[in-house]
Formats: sequence, structure tokens, C-alpha cells
Amino acid sequence: MKGITSSSVASECVMKLYEGGEIDIINKTEPQQISLYAAHFSQTDQPQACNFAIFAPLGEDYPLQRAEWIKFLGVFANVETRANQVYSAVKSNYLCLNKSAASKTQSFKPIVAWMELDNQGIWSFNQETFKLKYVEDAGGENVDNSINKKTFNISIPDDLDDLHAILCTVDVVIDGTNTSDPINYNQSTFLKNIDVHDNFCFAFITNQSLWRYDKRIQNNSITLDWYDVAVAQPQLVLADLIEALFPTGNYNTTFFRNIAKGEGVVNIGASMCDRNISIAMEPTIIPCQ
Repeated sequence: MKGITSSSVASECVMKLYEGGEIDIINKTEPQQISLYAAHFSQTDQPQACNFAIFAPLGEDYPLQRAEWIKFLGVFANVETRANQVYSAVKSNYLCLNKSAASKTQSFKPIVAWMELDNQGIWSFNQETFKLKYVEDAGGENVDNSINKKTFNISIPDDLDDLHAILCTVDVVIDGTNTSDPINYNQSTFLKNIDVHDNFCFAFITNQSLWRYDKRIQNNSITLDWYDVAVAQPQLVLADLIEALFPTGNYNTTFFRNIAKGEGVVNIGASMCDRNISIAMEPTIIPCQ
């Protein structure tokens, strides 16, 4: 990588390369700048150039499909063999964790609500396939399967009552609400957003299982590593969710933080890059049997 169109990245080693002058910021609206590079990868469609390639893992429906895009990148770098090996390791670890999670559901299958609030004050239960798949693979049951209504306006009393009634049946909540201040987004913020002061009926509060996936952010910003490393290494996401659904207390999550327990964010900076950046990164393999 020699150029990026935005410095909004949460990868400590990419940040180190950028701050060290080894990666340049280029203006994607200036064709002459982009033409200097052998390949320009973009997630959005735009006027085609001979060096333009659509890179769209975020559009895939399933976690492993998103990770498999490393094979696409491998072709451009002439490292197809290594790309296949990395994907194989990631896939094997993911499937092993999935099998391990399946064995935990024999006695209990927690109900999970992956939800978010929009700018209009409307809550919705997330319908993105890859998120629902993560919950299923971690041994949980998506609340979406048991309800017909998909959106709840907190300014409408009946909607609010319905939302509260559903949340009373939930064991784990993942709050994916976008915020301009992730550092100060905590359990009190969530309870305020669902207009609750007395939370006695919420099992996920009593059992302290209220999560967000913004644990790793770029230097006090709104840039989340969820859109970088979490895409490439879904086994880490799955391991986080298994810990959220079946807590052991001995696993330190990578992307998810438990705001019911007051867990804060981890600010990612270039100084945290602790590997040789001239060598490709190895995937993180979670111990699994």
C-alpha cells in the first residue's frame, strides 16, 4: 500500500506508515494522482480507469465471504498462495469456534437483540445478514425471528411500550447506534435512548450483557476498527460474540465492549504497531478444540 484516499483508518500499522511518510494521501477526484498507482481499490463504483478495481467485502452477506476477498487482493500482489493460506487459516479457526459454540447451546440458547437508533429517534432490529449470521454461529438466537414489527418510534407511546416488552425477553443486546462521541457512550446513554428509568425487567441489564462493537477506535475519533480488521478476521468477531453470549471472564474481547460493565474504548495509535511492517501480518488464531 502506497496511497490512501482518507486517513480515517483504525489500523495502527497503516497509521505508522502514513505518519512515517511511506503512505501518501491522494485526492480520489484527481485522476492524475490516481494514475500514478498500479491499482486503485475502491468500495464504491465510479468512472472506470485502467487501474481501477472494485473492492467490496462489506457488501457480502456472510462473515467468511467478507474475509475471502483477501484472495482477490492476492492476485494483484502476486501472492495468491499466501492469500489462500491466510483465508484457509481464518476459515478453519472460524468453523472450529462455531462448532465449539454449538456445543454450548444444549442447555441454553440466549436471545440476542442487535439494534440501533437512527437520527429520527427510531429504533430498529438489525437485518444485515452477516450480523444475524454471527449471532447464530456464536450459539445465539436472533430476536428478529420472533417479532413482526421492525421499527419503533420512541416518541410514540405504543411503539415504546412494544419495544420495552420485546427487550424484556432478551438476554443480550448489541447496540449499534452511530455516535459522534463513542468514548462517552455508555449504559446510561442507552437507557436514555430507550426512555427507561426503571430497568428491573431487563435481563441483559441485570446480567450485565449490553455490548457495542466500537471498542477499537482511531485516536478519539469515530473511525472504528470494526470496518477494517473485523472484516478481514471474522474469527475474532465470532470469539468476541461467544464470550458475550457465554461469558467465561478469561477472554479479552477485541471489538466488542460491555457498556453494562463500564468498559471503555481502546484508542488506536501508530505507536501501538508492534510488528515488522515490511512483512505481511499473520491472522490471529484463537485457541480452539
